[in-house]
Amino acid sequence: MSMEIVRVPDIGSDDAVDVIEVSVKAGDQLAEETTIVVLESDKATVEVPSPKAGTVKKVLVKTGDRVKQGDPLLELEAGAEAAASTEKASAEKLAEDKPVTSKPAEPERTTDIPESSETAAAEPVAATQAPAKPAPAAAPSAPPAQAEASAAAAHAGPAVRKLCREMGVDVAAVTGTGPRGRVLQEDVHSWVRQRLAEPGAGSGGMSGLPTLPEIDFSRFGPVERVELNKLRKVSAANLHRSWVTIPHVTQHDLADITELEAFRQSENARLGKEGVKLTMLAFLVRACAVALAKFPRFNSSMTVDGEALIEKRYIHIGVAVETENGLMVPVLRDADKKGIVQIAAEVGELAAKARNRKLTPADMQGGTFSISSLGGIGGTAFTPIVNWPEVAILGVSKSEMTPRWNGKAFEPRLMLPLSLSYDHRVIDGADAARFITYLNQLLTDMRRALL
Repeated sequence: MSMEIVRVPDIGSDDAVDVIEVSVKAGDQLAEETTIVVLESDKATVEVPSPKAGTVKKVLVKTGDRVKQGDPLLELEAGAEAAASTEKASAEKLAEDKPVTSKPAEPERTTDIPESSETAAAEPVAATQAPAKPAPAAAPSAPPAQAEASAAAAHAGPAVRKLCREMGVDVAAVTGTGPRGRVLQEDVHSWVRQRLAEPGAGSGGMSGLPTLPEIDFSRFGPVERVELNKLRKVSAANLHRSWVTIPHVTQHDLADITELEAFRQSENARLGKEGVKLTMLAFLVRACAVALAKFPRFNSSMTVDGEALIEKRYIHIGVAVETENGLMVPVLRDADKKGIVQIAAEVGELAAKARNRKLTPADMQGGTFSISSLGGIGGTAFTPIVNWPEVAILGVSKSEMTPRWNGKAFEPRLMLPLSLSYDHRVIDGADAARFITYLNQLLTDMRRALL
């Protein structure tokens, strides 16, 4: 027997996560796949299992610690072969984390605009970093070679670099506070907050709004400060980015689901013995999948430079789920290849995982279109915010029985309000009207989805 270090596995992000539970102690005999610790990221809770059987010699973390991929969790007495494998992985991890020692050439900062065009918030900030020499108006960005060299020199992981691209931040401009100067997610958020707080920055220099003043609300009566949890902070940042960078337009319509609802109830009565429950959301997912195949532009993303569209040949639909900690959007993959019963079962499983905080990062990635349903609560219409990098989202409100004129008389029909928000840079109003009209036709007669 020999000793090996069990480390944090790949959790889908390079960012630090919290240790919320330590399930073992020194001396415990572990079977393979026994849970060692439970980690909590911004959007999910992850149980880390033991990679093999053995005896715990020493636990290296405690509740409240923050760890990331590759950090040690415990010492496990295991076989010699396993120990050799772990030592090799540890050496590779240390080599990977070794900081860049060569000093990159100092790029000219006169026109250094963040590489992402999705968020123009950092544009006035880049201008404050420029030397006295003014930049020509026709040169909106630094030479690509200089920008790439500067970004490559920064000590940051893939997840942090992706965050910088999404928020329009030059990673090389951010001072890292992690080990050996590594740029952390918190450093990026702090950098953005500081830029927004600068005089004249307003709301990112894009909306033209002035900086919001601090208000002492306690002057008017009793108050209580309630800190936002991680999920709500991340959601707030993402929603704000989407709202200020995407020109939203919302198309509203009413779908006649009288026959569809009658069919759903009859099928539930038939399938109830099998433990299957069809929801209206399952029919909506299926209908949206068919509509996305017919209108591929709604299943695309705009490149960050705004020069092209990436049309995806897969259809993964995100479904917004309300939880105690905030809104989460797990993704149902290949929705166009699944039937109503399978969709209903998988959506139910994803919703349960979301409410129990068991979603993994992979469960919430890769969506091409989203659905936000408030039908169980109420309302007649709303404007859902597009979930970037998607270009459209469908909002669903509460269905209502209303009188409709059939050409001869009024008759009661069950009408479902639909609200389609879209990125007007990618989708024209006429295309949005065609999409929601076609979706309406599918819901009115789901037999069209078979054609």
